[in-house]
Amino acid sequence: MEVKIGVVYAPRELVVETELSPEDVEKALGKALVDGGIFSLVDEKGHRVVVAVDKIAYLEIAKPDDRKVGFGRL
Repeated sequence: MEVKIGVVYAPRELVVETELSPEDVEKALGKALVDGGIFSLVDEKGHRVVVAVDKIAYLEIAKPDDRKVGFGRL
């Protein structure tokens, strides 16, 4: 699952590939909004992305593009 996070005053969005379902991402965002703290996601490699909730402009949840450009491991 690909999650794009738009951050206020940032020219580029954060892109996180996560194994969470769209519903789980929405629940995590909702909980962070109620708590007024931070929103965090863990990507497929185990890295954690943390954003202050008051700096989030938008969240876009989509399936990742199946066609990758470049070389990768199989």
